[in-house]
Amino acid sequence: QVQLVESGGGLVQPGGSLRLSCAASGSIFSINSMGWYRQAPGKQRELVAIITTGGSTVYGDSVKGRFTISRDNAKNTVALQMNSLKPEDTAVYYCNLGVGSSHYWGQGTQVIVSS
Repeated sequence: QVQLVESGGGLVQPGGSLRLSCAASGSIFSINSMGWYRQAPGKQRELVAIITTGGSTVYGDSVKGRFTISRDNAKNTVALQMNSLKPEDTAVYYCNLGVGSSHYWGQGTQVIVSS
């Protein structure tokens, strides 16, 4: 069984920063990727950023240049540094773990960007 525990969400003013963290535990073998998705009210879940075991990254167009994803392979953790936050970044952020052909999700952490 795989568990993903997220932390770091909260309320921040526009232009501010937040750092999300996710720790994976359990029966984890051959991790392909770790990353973050988000879902705003009334919208579909969308890619924020993913990082492979080799360090390759993919970012959603709306966060390029503002968000940075990093990963500690030894600890099975992934972090998302979010800078220059905008109100449209408000969403529930979900940690994602890709293992073989399977994907696992965290419970989500709320990020609210508002003055």
